[in-house]
Amino acid sequence: MTVRTGVVEVVEEAPRPEPEGGLGALRTERGNLPLELIEVRSHVAGLAVRTELAQGFRNPYDVPLEATYIFPLPDRAAVTRLRMEAADRVVEGVVKEREAARADYDAAIAEGKRASIAEEERPGVFTLRVGNIMPGERVVVRTTLSGRLPYEDGQATFRFPLVVAPRYVPGAGLPGEQVGSGTADDTDQVPDASRISPPILLPGFPNPVRLSIEVAVDPVELPLTGLTSSLHGVSVEEPDAGRYLVRLDPGARADRDFVLRLAYGGSAAATSLAVARDEQGPAGTFLLTVLPPEPTGAVRPRDVALVLDRSGSMSGWKMAAARRSAARIVDTLTAADRFSVLTFDDEIDVPDGLTSGLSEATDRHRFRAVQHLAAVDARGGTEMETPLHQAADLLTGDGTDRDRVLILVTDGQVGNEDGMLKSLGRKLKHIRVHTVGIDSAVNAGFLRRLATLGGGHCELVESEDRLDEAMDAIHRRIGTPLVTGLRLAGAGGLVVDQDSVTPARLPDLFVGAPLVVAGRFSGTETAVGDGAESSDSPTIGSPTIVITGTAADGSAWNTRVPAVEAADAGLAQFWARGRIRDLEDRYLSTYDGQAEIEQAIVATSVDHSVLSRFTAFVVVDTRVVNKGGTLKQVTQPVDLPDGWDASLSMASALSDDLDDLVVSSRSIRVRHAAPMASPAGPGGAPGFGAPLPSPSAPMPASPPRGQVPLPLAKEPAFAEESLKMTLDQVAFPGALDLGTLATTWLARLTAAENDTAEVQEELLAEFAAELRELAPGTHAEEIAELLTTLTASDKPVDERRGSAIAFLESLKPAAKPRRAPFWKR
Repeated sequence: MTVRTGVVEVVEEAPRPEPEGGLGALRTERGNLPLELIEVRSHVAGLAVRTELAQGFRNPYDVPLEATYIFPLPDRAAVTRLRMEAADRVVEGVVKEREAARADYDAAIAEGKRASIAEEERPGVFTLRVGNIMPGERVVVRTTLSGRLPYEDGQATFRFPLVVAPRYVPGAGLPGEQVGSGTADDTDQVPDASRISPPILLPGFPNPVRLSIEVAVDPVELPLTGLTSSLHGVSVEEPDAGRYLVRLDPGARADRDFVLRLAYGGSAAATSLAVARDEQGPAGTFLLTVLPPEPTGAVRPRDVALVLDRSGSMSGWKMAAARRSAARIVDTLTAADRFSVLTFDDEIDVPDGLTSGLSEATDRHRFRAVQHLAAVDARGGTEMETPLHQAADLLTGDGTDRDRVLILVTDGQVGNEDGMLKSLGRKLKHIRVHTVGIDSAVNAGFLRRLATLGGGHCELVESEDRLDEAMDAIHRRIGTPLVTGLRLAGAGGLVVDQDSVTPARLPDLFVGAPLVVAGRFSGTETAVGDGAESSDSPTIGSPTIVITGTAADGSAWNTRVPAVEAADAGLAQFWARGRIRDLEDRYLSTYDGQAEIEQAIVATSVDHSVLSRFTAFVVVDTRVVNKGGTLKQVTQPVDLPDGWDASLSMASALSDDLDDLVVSSRSIRVRHAAPMASPAGPGGAPGFGAPLPSPSAPMPASPPRGQVPLPLAKEPAFAEESLKMTLDQVAFPGALDLGTLATTWLARLTAAENDTAEVQEELLAEFAAELRELAPGTHAEEIAELLTTLTASDKPVDERRGSAIAFLESLKPAAKPRRAPFWKR
């Protein structure tokens, strides 16, 4: 459907009908699981964007709640603010070193205070915990983000991810407790797998979240000619002339990225240098944009290694799109090029008739490669590291007369990104890496990091409809670059801090892809221009940045860009986000100096109030609302990404056993709820309420390689007549665990030091009652003695509380060698 608003053509997708009910619904008598609202409000001004994300939680239980939500954000955006709203209170968050922030949060929860903490697990993947939400209470956490829209080939792209897709997690399991509440086990290759693997709702689950997205678009004198929403139905209003308000149609699920493209035309970007000085002194931040020169027609021979992901998560339209895109890349090769094609899952295949090395791009060889690609189907696991290393080794040539290009086509759904980037870093020094991400919920953070590390570009394809347009852009990127070997230098009193420049490896200039670089500068108080000067003839002696490089024909290329003062408060935060990303990647690739790099990351994060993997936003209310300390913990399940086949999902996301329902006396976490068998409907089709298959019934035939069957329910009683599972009706273990009791009560009794005697008496009575519920076992004599002490009314309450604390302290295990926090492993 096409809607015309003023001069802007708006292309919309018709809204898709969504089921409002289905199998495996997880409900309490008060409603759905905790997360009930996701509200995105963005304002686009030219190429700058500022977003406020509201996430609303409601406690449907009869006890206080801690909700955990694993969710995505735009990987390039800077998270600059967090605040929590509950009842009549609004509390602002602060950025702290991550371990200190986690300690503050844990202490607040133990003291019965409302608190929340936001932590970054990956660029684009975050964990939010909100604790001490009282029964029936609503809490809203608001997150502010700022950034700039990527602009290439005449259009800017606003992309807001809404779901973290299941990821392939390689490696051997780690001993000890998991570091998160997700479904995947932590491994030696992905030590935080349990923090990036949210539980998955089965298809047909009632829509648990009200999703609302509004994007206000102000072109700011740029020639906006069209708006395109590629994955969602939208409505568009024009409240003011030349300004537009795009709203998501009601009823959408949070199961795919929201993508809005703004057609600005070729004049939206111009070679420019914006500078924002610090409040004190002549230093400041710069943002440099450089347009590529006109093509000269010069062509260099290429060595191209094409790596195609054929793992199980690529099934359906993604596999078809990947085959088409890879075949078109092969078709663009010339007789002067050499190439190799590697298709992989947990094995690596090459086309029949081609060597394991680089082959000449003859018609015969290209035909065999395309023939191989046409037969590729989705299967197996995503063992991506080995084929990337093999491709990089193929491109390690003995001369510099050929462009070396590695192209990865994938959805990027892997958990061991850090390990791959660390091991590949040095090999990619002289190789240009382009990534093609194909998915409606693509792992953009990883694919952009890999492309940046390799000095190339990342192209994202969210639907088959966008494939042809994306392939045109990809072909331009893999061709001969217009300018290579770019360098920056300050002039006219402006000194560029070379170590601060981000991205750390400057990409080459290609047709349609402007270079955008941020950094820090110092210098004199020389006046800065007002934008009237031309980059072709800047005033001699004015603050300037000079860019030099080598043109495609081998000649020297340079341009001078004069500085223009900018009153953009977000410029420094945009630089800080890029700088932090570069430092985090450097941290991964080095063994010496990690402590110094970590200090630099934390300092940049705290100074600019921009979240990083070594810091966290923490919000603590001063009001005590949960004096009892009892807390139910729930990890919010999420939708399977749109277009994914649940039967082909990775084992790390899908349970192979209905017993994968984790229940304790203090918390419940549902990893995956299985569908329940149903009685025959019309024509013998399954319906509701049929007897479930016997656990002893023969198993169906094994699925094709790479397919993971959905679990079958084992107990008919698991499905109630109301066709819902009531979490509060799940039976908890009859006996409490002494270790759990000690962990809970030590913090509560210690925090009660300044409470009144009456409050302490109530607390000791509750503690004694739980002690009596303990199953017989070790420490029986000590427990009996302590119970006698606790009920001795002739002893002061402080003394009895002290006896309880001393007993609980004695249960603490002997200190073990301290492991590095999971975010540093």
